[in-house]
Amino acid sequence: MTAPAAAYAQRAWVEQIMGLPISVHLRGPEPATPAVVAGVAAYFADLRRIDEIFSTYRPDSEISRWQRGELTVAAADPMLGRVLAMCDHAFVRTSGFFDARSLPDPLGGAPRTDPSGLVKGWAVERATRHLPTGHGWCVNAGGDVRVHAPGGLPAWRVGIEDPARDGRILRVVILRDGAVATSGTRHRGTHIVDPRTGRPPTGLAQVSVLGPELLWADVYATAAFARGWSALEWLATLDGYEGLVVMADGRIATTPGWPIA
Repeated sequence: MTAPAAAYAQRAWVEQIMGLPISVHLRGPEPATPAVVAGVAAYFADLRRIDEIFSTYRPDSEISRWQRGELTVAAADPMLGRVLAMCDHAFVRTSGFFDARSLPDPLGGAPRTDPSGLVKGWAVERATRHLPTGHGWCVNAGGDVRVHAPGGLPAWRVGIEDPARDGRILRVVILRDGAVATSGTRHRGTHIVDPRTGRPPTGLAQVSVLGPELLWADVYATAAFARGWSALEWLATLDGYEGLVVMADGRIATTPGWPIA
């Protein structure tokens, strides 16, 4: 049985990390105890450490130093080598449509390795190990969401934003445990390219992916958007993941297993 709203308390925290607001929402008994607050603080500290390693905007980050040849993978934090290997794995799993090895330099230099498209989802999900398992929690990093709702607490309702209109929700997904990631041009402009042409893909306004892991939901959403018109067909082949595609003309299409709220 799910507890009524009056039976649990809620609390939220927000910090600016990785250049975007990241929020933690907790539900459950006494969500402001010292142990719970310490877990949330550890969550944000974990993300700040990841940003120190992987920010492509910080010249002193390990990814920047490695890119300049000042640091080897062997001498770096072990997470650097792990993430570079995951990026190579993502390249294979997406048939090359997620390619972190030859992206534009955000500071205007030559193309470079930029794992940011994988790091955010991986880091946001990885850090949830600090959050209390007995509470329900929802973490949101710029619209990419990972949730957990133990028995007795209500599931989370995750809204998919309309890319054409601020404040409007296109669909709502009800989740107890899982992730939703969205890629598009609404908030960040043209930042995804079709690796076959080196130009922005056409035909799509937004792609959302639902699945068990935020890391792969985020990677698949990026790769699907890069595919353009063939995104939905490809998303339908992914085991355990579902997709919602908003066409440039506003039409909406989903894979067969996308839930109906």
